[in-house]
Formats: sequence, structure tokens, C-alpha cells
Amino acid sequence: MKSRSKIVARYAETDQMGIVHHSVYPIWFEVARTEFIRHAGMTYTEMEQAGVMLPLAGLTCRYFYPAKYEDEVIIEVSISKFTPARIEFLYEVYNEEGRLLTQGTTVHGWTNLELHPINLKKHFPNIYEVVKHAQEDE
Repeated sequence: MKSRSKIVARYAETDQMGIVHHSVYPIWFEVARTEFIRHAGMTYTEMEQAGVMLPLAGLTCRYFYPAKYEDEVIIEVSISKFTPARIEFLYEVYNEEGRLLTQGTTVHGWTNLELHPINLKKHFPNIYEVVKHAQEDE
């Protein structure tokens, strides 16, 4: 499954040159990842209420072209790796013309509410199946 989120670059997200600051992209990734999870069939809140957390373990970001103030961008999200212990998301940020501006990944570990690593398939098989189904729909 791929999820697409639209964002319009706000003035506060740009630097003096009117270019979206590099620190904004991880925030946009989070917006898009939250939408992805919702489209997969649950919300982050539902997942956390069930007892599952997804703390960030790694982040990459490659910048090819800048986004500028008031540009509308599309963030495509998909699952690039999925195991019972962790998940990696792939993000691609495109401008309105379809040019790839930025590409990144985030890696998250599956944990319980105390942030102890868990085997998602063993401890939360229903959530595991939702995520597995979202990955298979790609």
C-alpha cells in the first residue's frame, strides 16, 4: 500500500531564501506516516491504547531539489521493511509536476508501553496482520 499526503509549505517552515528548511521534512514524514497507519485500518491512538508503541530508531533524508514557500507537495509513504521486531517506512516527496524532491526513511522498533522491545506477531497478532496486509498491498 502507498499512502499519499498533500502538504502546502508554510511560511514558518522556510528559511530566509523561501526554501523549506531541512528540519521540516521529518515532521512531514510523521504527518504522512500517521495518515498511512490510518489508511491501513487503525490509528496511532488505537495502536497505543492496545499497548503498542513505535519509537524512532533511525532516520535518513536525501535532498535532491528544494521545496519553496506555498509549494504543494505530495508525500508518498510505503513500508520498505517489516519484521515482528521493527518496521521501516520509505518516504518520497514530490512537487506538483511530479519531480522527486526528497527521499527518506524512518526505522521504528515495536515496543510495549514501557518501551521494551516486543515481537509484534506473537504479542499483538491482530496489529501484525493489519500492517502485513498494508505491506502486501504494494
